[in-house]
Formats: sequence, C-alpha cells, structure tokens
Amino acid sequence: MPKLKSFAKWFVISNGILFLIIIILSFTTLPFWMFYDLSVSETKLTSPPEYIVVMSGGGIPSESGLMRTYKTAEVANRYPKAKVIVTMPGDTADTNSSCYLMRNEIVLRGVNPNRIIFENIGTNTRSQAQEVQKIIKTNAPILLITSPEHIYRSVKCFNKVGLTNISGEPSWAQEMEADFRFNDDKLGGNKVIPNIGENIQVRYQFWNHLGYQIRVYREYVAIAFYKLKGWI
Repeated sequence: MPKLKSFAKWFVISNGILFLIIIILSFTTLPFWMFYDLSVSETKLTSPPEYIVVMSGGGIPSESGLMRTYKTAEVANRYPKAKVIVTMPGDTADTNSSCYLMRNEIVLRGVNPNRIIFENIGTNTRSQAQEVQKIIKTNAPILLITSPEHIYRSVKCFNKVGLTNISGEPSWAQEMEADFRFNDDKLGGNKVIPNIGENIQVRYQFWNHLGYQIRVYREYVAIAFYKLKGWI
C-alpha cells in the first residue's frame, strides 16, 4: 500500500509538471515551429508531378478531409497533366462512401474525374504507401497532399517502399485578413471581467498553440512507432 501511494503521488506530481510545461509553451511560438517543422518536406521535385496523392483524412465532411481535398484540387489545377490518387478505404461503387465523397470534393473544384484513381485498400500510412507503389510502379515524380504534421511520416513511408521521387505539400488553412480585435467597453457587459478584446494572444494564439502541441505530440508518438516497426 505505501508503494501504491508513493506511485500515485509521483504520478500526480509528474503529470502536474507536464501540464504546467504545456501551458507555458502555449504562450510561446515554439509549438508552431514544432508543427511547422513536421510540414517541411526534405525532398523537392525537379519536374512537374505525374501523380498527386491525397492521403485519407477523417472522411467527408471533416476538417482534415475537406482541407486535403481542397488543397488537392488547387494543386491538380496547377498541374493539369497529373493523375490524382485518392487514398481512402471504401466501396468505390457506393456514391455515399468516404472515398467517393473525397473524389466528388475534388471534382467539384474543377478537376476532371477521368484524372482520378482510387486507392481504397490501405488503412494506414504504411499500407497506403504500399498500395500506391503497386499503382505507380515507376519512379515518376509524386506530390503528396496531407495535413501539415503528417508530411514527414508520409514522405518517409513512401520512401521506404521505393517511391523516392516524392515531395509533400501540406494542406495549410488560409489565415483571415480581418482584424478581430474589439473594444470591450463599447460592447458593454460585466465590467468585473478583465478586457481581452485587444489581446489576440489570450483569445486565439494560446489556444492554437495548445492545439498544435496535441497534434505534434501525437505525431511524435506515431513517428516513434513507425520507426520501431521499420516502416520509415
């Protein structure tokens, strides 16, 4: 029993310290740069891509799914000769399936449906890379579209299966140009609460950086797992 109490005390204290570190880091720019570092592809294409590969996200509609398909359509319209490979497990004959809905989002934004190829077998980044390798079979230039924090692991997975002529394009969200600061006094309300209308750090950046850390730490765990498995 004393050992159990000692362990519980250690567990609570260590988690408290970890939580405090995360909160402190959220007031700095470090979480953004950690997030950004994962989004930078180490390799760059020297010629236009022959294939644009969009990695499966959380389905349609979802933040990751919509952002990735939006970016894919943008890139596909920039490179009109490239084929587009949609990597999402599902029934390609079912118009309500996630893979078909991803295809529809891309077509909706001006991409010819005849350019789109389904890879609907892979269920994680490793297996999707393996299945795409079966489709391409050559060292054709590939541009990979996925969420920013997923670029590093995705490119490494494709490299591992022999697709080395590849670069990643992160599906960054566009920043809004509007100024969202406001005057608390003009809006009225409880005067006891401190004014935060002019403080963008507290209203937005702190929470954004907190969210970045969650995504980054999750991705670090995934990268460590993939390295231990020999997948990257």
